[in-house]
Amino acid sequence: MNFLKSLVQKFAGKPVDWDELEEMLIRADLGVPMTLRIIKALQERAQRTTITAADIAEVAREEIERILPIAPLPITPLPAKPKVLLIVGVNGTGKTTSTAKLAHFFKRNRHSVLLVAADTFRAAAIEQLGIWAERLGVEMIRGQYNADPASLCYEAYEAADRKNIEFLICDTAGRLHTKSNLMAELAKIKRSLAKQDEKAPHETLLVVDATTGSNALAQAREFHQSIGLTGLIATKLDGSGKGGIVIAIQDELGLPTRFVGTGEKLEDLALFDAREFIAKMF
Repeated sequence: MNFLKSLVQKFAGKPVDWDELEEMLIRADLGVPMTLRIIKALQERAQRTTITAADIAEVAREEIERILPIAPLPITPLPAKPKVLLIVGVNGTGKTTSTAKLAHFFKRNRHSVLLVAADTFRAAAIEQLGIWAERLGVEMIRGQYNADPASLCYEAYEAADRKNIEFLICDTAGRLHTKSNLMAELAKIKRSLAKQDEKAPHETLLVVDATTGSNALAQAREFHQSIGLTGLIATKLDGSGKGGIVIAIQDELGLPTRFVGTGEKLEDLALFDAREFIAKMF
């Protein structure tokens, strides 16, 4: 993730080509509003002094730091009832694996976890999460193939509450953000959980593939509008050269990246650290 280094190299020792710079910033998935703010700040500086490649990196860093929350937002247990995490996203983003990694993250931090295989439309997804649960040594609630995921999550909450489980993590079916009937089903799951606890789900996390660029922004817009998100889990931030999309999503929608996935192993999930993220850009 070093596109700002490439900017410095591109414009070192020569005048800034504003059109080329704008194109490079947009290609880095920073989004149009962020790109235009960086360009504007640089052009204002150019009225006072000659712009260098180092200025480009400095201004870009300053604008990005204004947007990204520096301190990771921890997800902590509730005093006397389960905290519910609803994991959503389109197919192929690594949603079920991210659910397992979250369970591992909480268990490693000495918290109790119950998983729910709420993707009842794919038998393979139920089996996959079941394998992860067995490997992790955590209990999983599963229903019949094609069962109602909202009812399953409702029953899972009852089980978690009865067993004094701290975190209930619901893995939902992957769905295209453009399919209104599938998005309505997620809303039904949220209503079902809210019958158990009016504030549940306490976290609704969208899993996005950081390499998909503007598609990830479109997904975030639709999911946020339909069900209300609280943050992102960004996958494939392991040296892809991408990642600017999490800045664009934070900038436009105010949705923080809570966790990042950097590989395939259970341990390859960490709290998002803005300082570390920005440092890798330079």
